[in-house]
Amino acid sequence: MDLNMVDKSIAVLRETFSTGKTRSLAWRKTQLRALIKLVRDNEEEIFKALHQDLGKHPVEAYRDEVGVVLKSADYSLNRVQKWMAPRKGDIPLLFFPANGEVMPEPFGVVLIFVSWNFPISLALDPLIGAISAGNTVIVKPSEIAQNCSSFLANTIPKYLDTEAIKVIEGGVDVSEQLLQQKWDKIFFTGSQRVGRIVLTAAAKHLTPVTLELGGKCPAILDAKSISSDMKVVAKRIAGGKWGPCCGQACISIDYVLVEDNYSEYLIDSLRRIIRKFYGEKPEESISLSRIVNRNNFDRLSRLMSDPLVANSIVHGGSTNEEKLFIEPTLLLNPPLDSEIMTEEIFGPLLPIITLKNIQESIGFIKSRPKPLVIYAFTQNETFKKQILTETSSGGVVFNDTMIHFICDDLPFGGVGQSGLGRYHGKYSFETFSHEKAVLHRRFFPEIEPRYPPWNSFKLQFLKAAYSFNYFGILLMLLGLKKEN
Repeated sequence: MDLNMVDKSIAVLRETFSTGKTRSLAWRKTQLRALIKLVRDNEEEIFKALHQDLGKHPVEAYRDEVGVVLKSADYSLNRVQKWMAPRKGDIPLLFFPANGEVMPEPFGVVLIFVSWNFPISLALDPLIGAISAGNTVIVKPSEIAQNCSSFLANTIPKYLDTEAIKVIEGGVDVSEQLLQQKWDKIFFTGSQRVGRIVLTAAAKHLTPVTLELGGKCPAILDAKSISSDMKVVAKRIAGGKWGPCCGQACISIDYVLVEDNYSEYLIDSLRRIIRKFYGEKPEESISLSRIVNRNNFDRLSRLMSDPLVANSIVHGGSTNEEKLFIEPTLLLNPPLDSEIMTEEIFGPLLPIITLKNIQESIGFIKSRPKPLVIYAFTQNETFKKQILTETSSGGVVFNDTMIHFICDDLPFGGVGQSGLGRYHGKYSFETFSHEKAVLHRRFFPEIEPRYPPWNSFKLQFLKAAYSFNYFGILLMLLGLKKEN
C-alpha cells in the first residue's frame, strides 16, 4: 500500500467518528449483522485461504475461526444495547439529592494488529468488540498469512461501512508507519518482542493498548488423582498441543509437568493418541496444519538441533523442509536452560519435565514468567486451590485445554509478559470503551462545611461524612452536638 494512504485512511475515519454515526445502536447492529453475513457468505473462501496459508482442514478452520466469529458476533448483537446503557453509580447520601452513572463511550479511531496463526478470528473477533463499542477501525492483517490478508482486504469493504472500517495490508514498513500515527486505542495480538515495540510507540501519544501475547503455557499432570481418566487426559493434552494450528498458538500447551513414575505411561499414551489423530505417517495427514513459513520451520528445527535437546527426543523429530512439516514430537527432560525451555515454542514440540512430587510444579511455574494460561489435570481440590492462590497467570483451566477461549462470559488475556488487558464478549466491549463517570446534582441543599473558613465543627462534620455517620451529621446540623 502507498504509505500516503495511511494518513488519508485515518483522516476519513476521524471525520466519520466526529459525525457521531458510529455511536448509534442502529449503526452498531447493522455492522454486526453485516459481519455475520460476510462470514456465512464466504465460508468456503475462508476455508480455502486458511488452507493455503496454514494447511488448516475445514473442520479445524470452522472450530477455531469461523465458528468463533459467528458465535461472538451473535452474542454481541443480542447484548450490545444493554452494554451501551449507562449503569447506575451509588452516590453518598451526603450529596442528596444527586445521582451518578457510568456511561460507556467509544475511544474513537482504533488500530487492530492481527496475528498470522488465526488470521480470520483474530481479525474479526476484536473487530466485533470495536464495532460494538462504537469506534471506527483500521484492521492490519499479518502479511505472513497472505491469502487471509487478501481475503479480508477484498471482502470487508463489500459488507462493512467503508467510511468507518478499513483494512490496510502490508509488511513491516506499513506497520511502522501505522505506529507513528496517533490512535485512540491499539489492540495487538502477537509476540512479546513486537508487543514491546507497539507499547513503546503507543507511549509517545499515551495511547491505551491491549496486548494479547503468549508465553510458555504449562500443563500440570497430577496423575495420582486422575489415573482412571488417563486416556481422556492424554487426548486433551494432545488436542491442546497439536490441535490448534500444529502448536502455533499462544494458548497451546508448551510443556507438561508430571511425576517421574508416571512419565513413561504419559509418553506411551501420547504416542497412541498421536497415531490415532494423525495416523502412522503424520506427514501425509490432512488433519495436521503445517508450519507457516520457512523462518518458523528453521527456528523450530534449530530448537531440536542442540545435541542435548536432540538426545531427549522420545517420539517424532522428523522434518520435511519442502513441505514445511515437523512431526509431533515428544521430548523427555530437555535441559531447563536450553532455548526450547526458555523461549515460547510455538510449534509441534512438547517437552515433558519430570518432578519427584507434583507439588513441585507450583514452584517451577512461579520461577518463570507468568503464562497466558495454566492447564492442570487433577481431582485434588486442595491442589486446585494451591494452583489458584500460589500462581499467577492469565487464566487457569482444570481438566481440559483451550475451551476457555470460546467462553464469552470469561475474560481472555494475559498478565505480566503474557499480555495486558482482556477481551471476549462484554470484555471486548469494555476493552474498546471508555467508562465515563457522570454525576448530576441540584443546587439545594448546599453543604457549607465543605467551604472555608475552617473551624472544629467543620472538621467533625467532615469526619462524620467520610465515615458515613449520617446520624452524627444530622445531630450536628440540628445543633444538638456542641463544638469541642
